[in-house]
Amino acid sequence: MKAKKILLPTLTFLGLLVLWEAAVRIFAVPLYVLPAPSKIVQALFGDFSALMGHAWVTLGETLLGLALAILAGILLAVLMDCFPTLRGALYPLLVVSQTIPIIVLAPLFTLWLSFGLAPKVLIVVLMCFFPIAVNFADGMARVDTRLCNLVRAYGAGRVQVYVILKFPAAAQYLFSGLRVAATYSISGAVVGEWMSSGGGLGYYMLRAKNGYMLDKVFASVLMVVLLSLLMNGAVKLLQYLVLPAYRKKL
Repeated sequence: MKAKKILLPTLTFLGLLVLWEAAVRIFAVPLYVLPAPSKIVQALFGDFSALMGHAWVTLGETLLGLALAILAGILLAVLMDCFPTLRGALYPLLVVSQTIPIIVLAPLFTLWLSFGLAPKVLIVVLMCFFPIAVNFADGMARVDTRLCNLVRAYGAGRVQVYVILKFPAAAQYLFSGLRVAATYSISGAVVGEWMSSGGGLGYYMLRAKNGYMLDKVFASVLMVVLLSLLMNGAVKLLQYLVLPAYRKKL
C-alpha cells in the first residue's frame, strides 16, 4: 500500500515531464518562452557550482531567520498561554498579519533596513513565525486543565507545569508548525533576495531572467524546491530523534 502511494504520484510526475518535453519539441517553443525539462537539467548540472554558491548564501539567511522565528514563536506562544488576556489581544492580530502579502513588505524592509542581511532574515522570520507560534500555543491550550491541577496539587510551580506537562504534550504541535515553517523558509529568503541582494538563489534567478535564460531560471527554482524539501526532511528527522511517540507511528 505504501509503495502504491509513492509509485502513483511518481509516475504521474514523470508522465507530465514527458508531455512537457514532447510539447516543447513538437511546437518548437523557444527557450526564452518555455525550456524543455532536458534543458533545465542541463542548466542545473552545467552551472551547478554557481548555483551551489548562491544556494549556500540563501541557506545561511534561511537558517538564521528560522532560528530567530523559532525563539520568538516559542516565547510568544508561552506568553499567550500564561496570559489569556494577551492571547485574546494578539491572536487575532497574528491571523490578520498573514493576509498581508510578504512581497508587499519586502521593499519596505529594504528601505528601512538597507540592502544587507537584515531584510532577508526578517522576511524569513515573518514567514516562519506564525505557524510556529500558533501551533505551539494551540498545543499547550489543548492540555487538560485537570492534569495541570493534578500536577500543581503535588507541589509543582508554574515553570514545572510547563516543563513536566505542557511542553511534552505540545511538542507534536510545535513540530507540525516547524515543518510548515521550514518548507516556506527558503522561499522567504528568495523573496528577500529579489528586492536587494548581491548573492543567493533569488539574485541568480533575477539575473537569469533578465538575460532571458529561462532554463537557468527553472534550474534555480528546482534548487529552491530541493532545499525546501531538505529543510522539511531535517525537521522530520529531528522529530524522529526527539519524540519517541512519533517513531512508533512510522
